[in-house]
Amino acid sequence: MSIVKIHDKTFKISYKEEDILKKVKAVADRLNKDMAGKSPLFLAVLNGSFVFAADLMRMITIPCEISFVKLASYQGTMSTGKIKEVIGINEDLSGRTVVIVEDIVESGFTMKRMLESLGTRNPAEIHICTLLLKPEKLKVDLNVEYAAMEIPNDFIVGYGLDYNQQGRNLRDIYTLVE
Repeated sequence: MSIVKIHDKTFKISYKEEDILKKVKAVADRLNKDMAGKSPLFLAVLNGSFVFAADLMRMITIPCEISFVKLASYQGTMSTGKIKEVIGINEDLSGRTVVIVEDIVESGFTMKRMLESLGTRNPAEIHICTLLLKPEKLKVDLNVEYAAMEIPNDFIVGYGLDYNQQGRNLRDIYTLVE
């Protein structure tokens, strides 16, 4: 499917699954090298990162753990700007290496909130890993060490990302057609 309709919007394919997986593999290879000997805790941000997190974890070869947190800041195609923690973290992060796994970093406000929240739990270090980074849209100074892809400021769906909760199941990533 090169074009899909979700609710009232039309999207065209922009990144094929096979190309996405090559980028995920490259990030996993870097993480395996950089995190060797650290046994990191991967903290996947739901709902959007679940597909990326699953593919990434299958490519991680070092000892590690994964857990999930849910933050809400989106409504339709726009960020509400208000971030609330919906599901918290149960693990003890003291002295741990934490890798936040996110689907997309846009303004950076969600990630800033996440870093502030995690920082109070005394981790040894926190790293940011995202499938997609929109550098043009970034409003917060962040060190996103592991970005699988940098993309323009387009609205996208698929590979875990949604439009009003639909489209997460698409294997490829699609861009909104104006």
